[in-house]
Amino acid sequence: MIKRDPIHPDAVYSREEAAELLGISLSTIKRLISAGQLEASRPESIRRVFIKGSSILDMLEETRIRNGHSA
Repeated sequence: MIKRDPIHPDAVYSREEAAELLGISLSTIKRLISAGQLEASRPESIRRVFIKGSSILDMLEETRIRNGHSA
């Protein structure tokens, strides 16, 4: 099992950092944002997208598999 850094609820991550934390591709992060499953922010006139650690943790909780079934 790969050891990953913990996700801090108050931290702000780029899409690339979020992908690395979760062990998924950047394109998957983009799909999660587009589908509304992962909340992100992009201030006006800035190209960079920001993702709060709490948003990542919320997404993981909302999509958690319980007793073999999705939440």
